[in-house]
Amino acid sequence: MKKWLIAILIAAMVVVHQDFWNWSDGSLVFDVLPIGLAYHAFYAILCALVMALLVKIAWPDDLDALAP
Repeated sequence: MKKWLIAILIAAMVVVHQDFWNWSDGSLVFDVLPIGLAYHAFYAILCALVMALLVKIAWPDDLDALAP
């Protein structure tokens, strides 16, 4: 079950990365940051959280035992 959830989460991240809805939007966030750049900053933080979740859940236990 965990592997399916992880696979769906990664697939969703790939789909959400293609932010076609922000391509023609010229609005600003906090009157300084373009919406596309703010979106990708949030996306980068979300990717880091997903990677931390992947390491916590999907990291094989036997790899740590093989390390010298």
